Amino acid sequence: MAVTPFSSRHWSAVETLSLATAREVQNERLREQVAYLAARSEFYQAKIGDDLTKIRTVEDLAGLPFTEKQELRDSLAAAPPLGRHVAADDVVQVQASSGTTGSPSYVGLTAKDITTWCELGARALYANGFRPGDRLLHAFGMSKGFVGGLPIVQILQYMGIVDIPVGAEAGAERLLRVQADQRPDALIGTPYFLAHLAEQAPGILGRQAKDLGVRAISVGGEPGGGLPAVRDKLESLWGATSREMLGGTDIACTYWGECEAADGMHFLSPDLMIAELVDPVTGEQVAPVEGASGELVYTALRREASPLLRFRTRDHVVVTGTDCSCGRTGYRIRCVGRTDDMLIVRGINVFPSAIRQLVAELTPGEMRIRPDFEGHSTQRPLPVVVEDTGVADDRRATLKTTIEHRVRSALNVKTVVAFVPEGTLKRPDHVKVDLVERVTA
Repeated sequence: MAVTPFSSRHWSAVETLSLATAREVQNERLREQVAYLAARSEFYQAKIGDDLTKIRTVEDLAGLPFTEKQELRDSLAAAPPLGRHVAADDVVQVQASSGTTGSPSYVGLTAKDITTWCELGARALYANGFRPGDRLLHAFGMSKGFVGGLPIVQILQYMGIVDIPVGAEAGAERLLRVQADQRPDALIGTPYFLAHLAEQAPGILGRQAKDLGVRAISVGGEPGGGLPAVRDKLESLWGATSREMLGGTDIACTYWGECEAADGMHFLSPDLMIAELVDPVTGEQVAPVEGASGELVYTALRREASPLLRFRTRDHVVVTGTDCSCGRTGYRIRCVGRTDDMLIVRGINVFPSAIRQLVAELTPGEMRIRPDFEGHSTQRPLPVVVEDTGVADDRRATLKTTIEHRVRSALNVKTVVAFVPEGTLKRPDHVKVDLVERVTA
């Protein structure tokens, strides 16, 4: 059943709580959650033991160890199907991660967990501009247990939005023809796939994507949707607003959402989760003030089946602000990449998405990094390939130099740019774009 929004601007009153009140709510619910873990979680009983009962406030979390992704993989392997960290018997749904490093991670949900996921997601998508009564074309992948599939459908139905679940696997032609036939006013998917989809519209439909009736777009699943160059491209192609959201399989589907100010994604749900910012090297907490950066660590609140305490995401973010004209009080972030995707070039840390942003400002061609070294560190210039989109010969050399200088100036990293024919690089898909292509013999 659809839930009524709190106001014309906010899905929930929680989004506008004072920081002091939000912290009181978090402390109360944290005590409830750790009591639940102490009673029901074999995993956390073994990992933390009696110290669980000593957790009374959010500040107490700083003294506890992180929960690492590998621990969850080991837990799943040791006690299938849902691991030693499952803490409920009445599981009604199982979601799976993309499984890019082997078997997927599986996450169990009770009926109450699904409602919690829906509430988290509704706040994010409402901030993005989706409204009850909208009709939406679903361009995230619908297969493999991906949380952009069924959980997004459930969130939209909870919001009173009609979902047309075609899915990215159906391909550009099918999606565009459904858009032309049904004229839904909302669209959701990964940013680079949606840009690719719009670029195919003239060839498939004989019409521009901006003439197909989309009013609001929500993008996620990969970093970059909030970058000005990417946003401007999407909004120009579709003639719609484009806003970013962020989530993850282990905690929930989506729970950060960008509002109309378009300057980062708000933390929206202090009553349902705790988000810490930590230094990725030292693990020390970082205050979420404007300009701060670090890695996100989450503790789930009101979670039954697969609850996590201080889960280390490896998502690296920058805080873009702590107040907003929209009235939401949660601080805002931009995700710049994953800590474990980071490359080190002559001692300089660089995220592939940062290079993509700079290239996207200069050319519409697809771009990939092709490391000629093992691991994540090199003393040599970083090889970058960019698709040639028909630039004249006399301008190609200038563009190469411009890209190399731009990256060097912005990131203090030397690159060697080479062009490849348009269409050479793998097109964006329904989950994410892998910006680093390892060349295999």
